[in-house]
Amino acid sequence: MRHGYTIIVLRNLSELGMGKNRLEDFSDGVIAILITIMVLELKVPHGENLAALLPLIPVFLSYVLSFIYLGIYWNNHHHMLHTLHAVTGPVLWANLHLLFWLSLIPFTTGWMGENHFAAMPSALYGVVLLMAAVAYWILQQRIIAAQGPDSLLQKAVGRDWKGKASPILYLLAIVAASWSPWISQALYVLVALMWLVPDRRIEHVLGKP
Repeated sequence: MRHGYTIIVLRNLSELGMGKNRLEDFSDGVIAILITIMVLELKVPHGENLAALLPLIPVFLSYVLSFIYLGIYWNNHHHMLHTLHAVTGPVLWANLHLLFWLSLIPFTTGWMGENHFAAMPSALYGVVLLMAAVAYWILQQRIIAAQGPDSLLQKAVGRDWKGKASPILYLLAIVAASWSPWISQALYVLVALMWLVPDRRIEHVLGKP
């Protein structure tokens, strides 16, 4: 009885417009706002020469790194939703869970940049990236569950070696921050470079050129 009620509720939500387009539009809007918040941390210097820009270099570098990460999430999230045909309750909550952790990136980015990549801010930055990666994996699994045994996303993901390697590298970066924050930063950059490599698995499964 309860299962039948859940199906009716989800069907009504779909009829009210809770489709994947609305889900994607909402997520795109949140990510766009996060990028805007981050760039506001780049305060205009009071001086008029290049020397006045030097104190902003750590803040700018942390902004660039986080901008790339948000861009990676936006890109992969966009492709992943292309495989989705029906938005379920678990998918909605998993998506909000992902957006929650992404929404903390501007805070950790600003703290890390203002403190010149010190140990604790660098470690917390890694914690947020780790939790965002876990949240993305949960969303991925919820979509696969919603698609059933013939899941297109499951076929596209395959062994997902990048998805498995990323959390391990984040954990190493968090631990390394206590003795060398620069090792942590190198690992964060490494993970970003891994995901910057074009990944067209989903496009191939969907039959796109």
